[in-house]
Amino acid sequence: MEEEKAAGPTSFEDRCNILAELWIEYRDQEEFKDFISYNDLGLPLSFMVSQGIVNANDKTSLMVNETFDLLLATLGIDPDIGFNSLDDLFVG
Repeated sequence: MEEEKAAGPTSFEDRCNILAELWIEYRDQEEFKDFISYNDLGLPLSFMVSQGIVNANDKTSLMVNETFDLLLATLGIDPDIGFNSLDDLFVG
């Protein structure tokens, strides 16, 4: 996989892992229902990139980064200070 750059301090790899975990663990949670529905491509794509099923490229990077930025906005987090896990996001 070629090296991809994240739009903020959180690395592209961590962005994929965070979004993948959110999609797998929280997709049935009411508080994320609208977010999961709206990001019906970005979340599964993040999972596939994180698992090595799909190789990252400019298009996948764009979609992952947009989905991650929307997650930060949904959680009211500004700015992206660099997160390593979904738990980091939830703790703030």
